[in-house]
Amino acid sequence: MSLRRSTRVAAAQAPTTVRSRPIGSTSSPKKASKSSGTKVKNARKSKASAEAATVQPASDFATPDLPSTPKRRKTNASTGNPPPPITPTPTPVGIMTASYSTGDVDDATPPPPPADRPAEPHQTNAPLKTPGGSRLFTYPEKVVDSSPSKTGVPRPTTTTAHLLEEGCAHLIKTDPRLKPVIEKHHCRIFSPEGLAEEIDPFRSLSSGIMAQQVSGAAAKSIKNKFVGLFNPPPANGDESSAQAVSFPTPAQVAVCDVPFLRQAGLSGRKAEYIKGLAEKFVSGELSAELLIKASDEEVLEKLTAVRGLGKWSVEMFACFALKRMDVFSTGDLGVQRGMAALLGRDVAKLKAKGGKWKYMSELDMLEHSAKFAPYRYAYYGMID
Repeated sequence: MSLRRSTRVAAAQAPTTVRSRPIGSTSSPKKASKSSGTKVKNARKSKASAEAATVQPASDFATPDLPSTPKRRKTNASTGNPPPPITPTPTPVGIMTASYSTGDVDDATPPPPPADRPAEPHQTNAPLKTPGGSRLFTYPEKVVDSSPSKTGVPRPTTTTAHLLEEGCAHLIKTDPRLKPVIEKHHCRIFSPEGLAEEIDPFRSLSSGIMAQQVSGAAAKSIKNKFVGLFNPPPANGDESSAQAVSFPTPAQVAVCDVPFLRQAGLSGRKAEYIKGLAEKFVSGELSAELLIKASDEEVLEKLTAVRGLGKWSVEMFACFALKRMDVFSTGDLGVQRGMAALLGRDVAKLKAKGGKWKYMSELDMLEHSAKFAPYRYAYYGMID
């Protein structure tokens, strides 16, 4: 009786939380099978964790918070979007259009003084340098008044001193909203100073190929090494016997093999492109004379036939190097965005759609830009 009474007292003093056995478990674990023993252990573990969760901590003990990584907040793309940044000039354009007289590694000629020469928006307005060192102009003074059937080019409509001025006046007359932009940003490319700069077509196109898909610093380094392949340092370090550094001629490049050209840091494909370009100049398929007399469409057709020169690269060469004013690049995303913004479209939403024509279709761009001809380069230079 005393044993039973002591058992009842101990049970009364025990905590209120009662441990319950899982249903179906046996009182003798030694006689249970292995599978039932595993179930009992798992049940005990789950029961212990449940009990630990239900036990309340003492009032004088505070459980510390466990450290956790804060979740990133999702930004709402539809609100508070800043305006799109200004499109920087791509690397190939800057390298391709580096004229002589810019103090580059292969030329330190002082800039020539501006000269008032005949000009025409649809023609080449830059002086072109031939491999022999002579300079070619679209309109020599002695044949300015000759008929187009004799010269092969249309008669000039203005001069290099007034080409940019007339172009800006046409843009403002067509769309007065462009006036503050034109007044704020001077277009040096078609200024009298810019039109006086001499361009070597082979040098410009080769430099553009070197600059494809690399940074500006890398492109300049490759160009310097490329020029160095054809301009070895003076013997015994005698600087007095050093000759002026010059860009190689097409004939010099055409006879070189691809491994030699790759020493400048060019990829095998780019070395093949430049060698193929040189061969076309040597054979006469391309020449400064052709680029002087060809129309905008002929320039695009002839140069895109060269491996390594796509439509965009040729358009940039025609605009920035040959100084042709009515070349309009519909595939340039900066031009697409600028035109879409000028027309009042939400460029942020248009970009999210993706695809080749992210901002405007080619047909829409040609339709809206037609009224700015023959100065469409100056127009998209303002909106880019």
